[in-house]
Amino acid sequence: MTAGLAGLLPLRMSFEKQETMIKIIILSLAAITAFSVRLFAVIRFESVIHEFDPYFNYRTTRFLTEEGYYNFHNWFDDRAWYPLGRIIGGTIYPGLMVTSAIFYKILHFFHFTLHIREVCVFLAPLFSSFTTIITYMLTKELKGEGAGLVAASMIAIVPGYISRSVAGSYDNEAIAIFCMLFTYYLWIKAVKTGSIFWSALCSLAYFYMVSSWGGYVFLINLIPLHVLALIFSGRFSHRIYVAYSTVYVIGTILSMQIPFVGFGPVQSSEHMAAFGTFGLCQLCAFAGWLRSKMSEENFQVLFKSVIAVAGLAVFGGVAVATFFGKIAPWTGRFYSLLDPSYAKNNIPIIASVSEHQPTAWSSFYFDLQMLVFMFPAGLYFCFKKLTDHNIFIILYGVTSIYFAGVMVRLMLVLAPVMCILAGIAVSSTLNTYMKNLDVSQKQRGKLAKGGDRNYPYKNEVAWGVVAILTGFLMTYGFHCTWVTAEAYSSPSIVLSARTGDGGKIIFDDFREAYYWLRQNTHEDAKIMSWWDYGYQITAIANRTVLVDNNTWNNTHISRVGQAMASPEEHSYEIMRELDVDYVLVIFGGVTGYSSDDINKFLWMVRIGGSTPEGSHIKEHDYYTPTGEFRIDREGSQTMLNSLMYKLCYYRFGGVYTEQGRPTGYDRVRNSEIGNKDFELDFLEEAYTTEHWIVRIYRVKPQENRGQK
Repeated sequence: MTAGLAGLLPLRMSFEKQETMIKIIILSLAAITAFSVRLFAVIRFESVIHEFDPYFNYRTTRFLTEEGYYNFHNWFDDRAWYPLGRIIGGTIYPGLMVTSAIFYKILHFFHFTLHIREVCVFLAPLFSSFTTIITYMLTKELKGEGAGLVAASMIAIVPGYISRSVAGSYDNEAIAIFCMLFTYYLWIKAVKTGSIFWSALCSLAYFYMVSSWGGYVFLINLIPLHVLALIFSGRFSHRIYVAYSTVYVIGTILSMQIPFVGFGPVQSSEHMAAFGTFGLCQLCAFAGWLRSKMSEENFQVLFKSVIAVAGLAVFGGVAVATFFGKIAPWTGRFYSLLDPSYAKNNIPIIASVSEHQPTAWSSFYFDLQMLVFMFPAGLYFCFKKLTDHNIFIILYGVTSIYFAGVMVRLMLVLAPVMCILAGIAVSSTLNTYMKNLDVSQKQRGKLAKGGDRNYPYKNEVAWGVVAILTGFLMTYGFHCTWVTAEAYSSPSIVLSARTGDGGKIIFDDFREAYYWLRQNTHEDAKIMSWWDYGYQITAIANRTVLVDNNTWNNTHISRVGQAMASPEEHSYEIMRELDVDYVLVIFGGVTGYSSDDINKFLWMVRIGGSTPEGSHIKEHDYYTPTGEFRIDREGSQTMLNSLMYKLCYYRFGGVYTEQGRPTGYDRVRNSEIGNKDFELDFLEEAYTTEHWIVRIYRVKPQENRGQK
């Protein structure tokens, strides 16, 4: 490929310039590929925003561009968490919204009058191109230009990153991965040079990361871990001291300017490792200065004494501060990373999120393919030549693969380092074996006469290794393209399925239902649904919801879970208490859509019964005597009489869904429902979408007590 590109360049151009031009072309192609491969969703479904959280981000970005940052910062959203509301400016990471608003203003300044929605849709593919370039720069600092080009080409199409950066995936991670790698790149530059300039730039990049995503906690613990590893391996130097001290001080001060973060960097347990490492750096630097002024014997006595006193003082100070509440304990999400069973046993709202489940082994291959096998090889080459910066990438790889195994969402953090280490492995292997390729007849003649008895068939082995790597890279490209097209190019709000003849059918029930709510309900209507759909209802239907995807108030979500899990008459009391006008449920029994509310129902039961008000809700009441969760005739009576069951299966008992099956056959649960003939006493059906995926019910007003 390189030879072919070189042939297209001017003959008078020097070899060095040709090589530079080829590298620029390859990197540009990788960046363009990263952008274009993420546009499948836009081509197929126009400018559609994906998933759930992106709808909140889009709504807040639109408010920011229309009302300005001051009003955005002080915005009290009365459409969410009725009757509590939500203060937007102090409860979000504003980096994503501010970035989009800046691009929007720049484009309008040059008279590109795009709607803010278009900016939001295309932001993730644009930043994926930036990520490709920064991956090249980071890998180049770690290994070399060849490894950087390979890593950039890999991250351009790796499914583990595409899953969060396709067009319309307007979430914090859309820019956060670029911010994270950019911070790492500047950190490596600071470590290599010991320059305050690079360290200050690293602090600014870290500030951008903090403003963009809560995953910055991983970053502010990984960098101190790197410094600790350098200290304990005897590699601490003036460069490390300058780099870390500058990054920690400036970065911490800047991060505290984000209202949602506040004083967390100096008060929360998640940041104490960074603070302790900063203190240890000061002690190490002071100890180095004392050693130069004292004899070794006196220094050892003083050093041990100071370490003992300082250790006791720090430990005592932390214990006292924790006792008096000055240092906040670890959050539930942080505990769930250290103990995968913690959320399931203690915080069901965290465990209920599919992204927080442990990662299946098949998912690693599905999202990373050959990177799974090249990752250990990259670690080997880093250990083979152990440097300060190689220690960092080793720590990044080992910690990220652990966290990705604990939580499937963090596959996104693992994908970049997988590409970097795979790039190092492929580049190092090719550099080794390409030297052994020799096709000249003269050299072959020498080998035939026994020129290298210690390494026979050197040329053949080299050709074999190069051919195998080439095959791996080709299959990697085909695999990434297939996964992107099949799994990550369809927005969750617009569903698609294949018909028997191989064609495709589109289910647009979500937008159909939200549009109906917007057009047929009064402006102040309160909608009760499970929290998954809160952001979409608020953003598209422009109606008030009780709970949404922020999940900050477990008690309020528990109350909604109690309403869904209780009999209709008890649920009606809760709905009147919460001023509910309409109830929205998701049902997949007709189409086979498995992510419906019946499949999520046990989480509603668990969350509903996790508070004192829901103590009457017991999970075992919703199982059969044999411990099965069923919706047929053998199902629990508590389950068959719950509000969720009735709202999903109302009128379903007379519907044929499959040929040869009885009426009321649920295609998701593969069984005939057990309670067909029932009526609703306190609710009435208001609207059911074309494919029955979304069902909306109106809560009946209370009867006049004077009537008889």
